[in-house]
Amino acid sequence: MKIRKIVMTRETTFPHDGTAGAKPASQAAVLAVIENPYAGKQQEDLSALFDIGAQLGEKLMPDLVRLLGADAVAYSKAAIVGTSGEAEHGHALVHPKLGKPMRAAIGGGKAVICSNVKVAAAGTPIDMPFANKDNIWSFDDFGTFTVSVPDAPRPNEVVVAIAISDRPRTHPRVGKGPITT
Repeated sequence: MKIRKIVMTRETTFPHDGTAGAKPASQAAVLAVIENPYAGKQQEDLSALFDIGAQLGEKLMPDLVRLLGADAVAYSKAAIVGTSGEAEHGHALVHPKLGKPMRAAIGGGKAVICSNVKVAAAGTPIDMPFANKDNIWSFDDFGTFTVSVPDAPRPNEVVVAIAISDRPRTHPRVGKGPITT
C-alpha cells in the first residue's frame, strides 16, 4: 500500500433554531490517498484490495477516534476512485474488510456501515452517509458528511474515507423507526 497523503477533518454543527437543550453534533473523517495498483489494468481478483482496506482501517481509526474526541454513535465509509480505475476497486477497498477495524476501534457496531463509492476526477466531493452503529433503524442518526481532497484522486489513485459521528443531528424529530405504512 502506497499512501501519498492523509487528510483529517472535524466539523461541529451547533443548533441553529434556538431549541432549548439541543446539543451540537460533531463528525470527523480521515481520508487516505493511496495508489491504485489496478488503475488502467484489467484485474479479476481484487482480494489484494480487501487486505489494503483492512490495513487502512487499522492505520486510520486511532487518529479518527482521537479527532472526534467522543464516543462514536454513527459511522460511514467511502471511496473516490481516480479516472483510470473502476468503481469496483473502491468497493473492494471499503466492503469486505474495512469494517472490522472500524468496529473494533469504537467498541462494537452491530449495524451495517453505510458507504458510497464513485469514480471521479481530483477535487470531487463525496457524501458519506451516516447511520447508527448499532441500530440501522435509528432515523435520528441518518445524515451525510461531505468530504473531498483538492488534489485527489489522481487518475491512478483512490481516496478512501472513514467517518464517525458523536450524536444524532442537532434537533432530530424523526424517531427510532421502523415506521410501517
